[in-house]
Amino acid sequence: MGLQESLQSYIIDDRTWDEMHNGKSIREQYLGIIQNLEYVGTEELSRKEELANRLFMSQGITFTVYNSGEGIERIFPFDIIPRVITATEWKFIEDGIKQRIKALNLFLKDIYHDQFIIKDGMIPAELVYSCPHYLREMYRLKVPHDIYVHIAGIDLIRDSDGSFFVLEDNLRTPSGVSYMLENREITKRLYPDLLRKNNVRSVTEYPNLLHKNLVSFSPSQQANPVVVMLTPGIHNSAYFEHTTLARLMGIQLVEGKDLVVDNHKVYMKTTTGLQKVDVIYRRVDDDFLDPLAFNPKSLLGVSGLLSAYRQGNVAIINAIGNGVADDKAIYPLVPEMIKYYLNEEPILKNVPTYLMTDRDQREYVFSNIERMVIKKTNESGGYGMLMGHAATEKQIAEYKEEVLKNPREHIAQPIISLSSAPCYIKGKLVPRRVDLRPFALCSAEGIDIVPGGLTRVALKEGSLVVNSSQGGGSKDTWVLAS
Repeated sequence: MGLQESLQSYIIDDRTWDEMHNGKSIREQYLGIIQNLEYVGTEELSRKEELANRLFMSQGITFTVYNSGEGIERIFPFDIIPRVITATEWKFIEDGIKQRIKALNLFLKDIYHDQFIIKDGMIPAELVYSCPHYLREMYRLKVPHDIYVHIAGIDLIRDSDGSFFVLEDNLRTPSGVSYMLENREITKRLYPDLLRKNNVRSVTEYPNLLHKNLVSFSPSQQANPVVVMLTPGIHNSAYFEHTTLARLMGIQLVEGKDLVVDNHKVYMKTTTGLQKVDVIYRRVDDDFLDPLAFNPKSLLGVSGLLSAYRQGNVAIINAIGNGVADDKAIYPLVPEMIKYYLNEEPILKNVPTYLMTDRDQREYVFSNIERMVIKKTNESGGYGMLMGHAATEKQIAEYKEEVLKNPREHIAQPIISLSSAPCYIKGKLVPRRVDLRPFALCSAEGIDIVPGGLTRVALKEGSLVVNSSQGGGSKDTWVLAS
């Protein structure tokens, strides 16, 4: 089938927003790409697809899926058709994310200090205190510039009318930015002239911007502070990302065993002795950071790290204790946070969310479960969900029992179809569902959002699950300059 025929047979669900096609014609932002694809033809596109797969394989662009307790390393699936976002759409996204992160930073400062939002009755105290990621060890701990969220990945989706919604906030150790960078490098190889001709904004400055921000949080006054990235190690699902970012920033990648705390200061073991560490970009979860303060069985962290952090001798990026702000049970209250702290109306909407701790909301969800997705409040990667429309009666009954045992650990949302975007699969263009994770960097100078992000795609026909661990892939994200 030729590409023209493929376009003519491109079937769009009229209840789904398609990024490329409006139901009658191709959207303007995709015209330049489609004209080029028609010119090169399907035979050349198939060669480009094969080249992309070889490049991903040779460069080891992988992720790890945990199956039956074993880590299986896989090449990250990549679709060669970019996802295009207009300058106007991006400005809206950028403004909305900046507003949201400002409010979330203020929320974190508030609940770890004066707790005005609780005292004013805007958020129930029990909702905060029952969150497993609310860490009393952080209470009254001063963080540099009052910034808790230094790096954020905000997941966005589009509803059937094209409206953007925030699906979730990732404020602890957000991942995926290395795939954004690698996707762009692969695209440069596949379409060397197309990026320039379409006036696509660059994402390659991200590592330099991240490094600059990390350095800015150093508690020492020296000109070249020592910055390290703390990884759980080679078996972590995001280890490829850890190695990539450390290499691109020119910093040391370390594990817990490479660091030691002495007299409330952190040192890195080197062949020439101990070297003082000023900033730790950690990719280790809170519970495993310091066995003296948190999980005593942890082999991934550094004994005494919290003590050094409390004394202000080392900066930890992101701050410890951020998980209370991206807990899915706190998520429904973010629009109220924006109004409370900023006195502004939210730019980006939340997906309607039902708290299972509320009896009326729970009963509504149970009676409409075929139109709902129920999620665990502290699970990620597409795990622990019930998709009501695809579940059996037995699965629904078992999940209801689980919810009733611990309502605090579950929330529900109506199933939103996600927008679709064209993918090149088996020699033709077909629509597949996508989401978008832009990455924001916060410093004392403000919030920077690199113009792009990770577009994840549900490569299985009919699937709404974009997570790589559940069979999803990704594609390059183009933000147009005009």
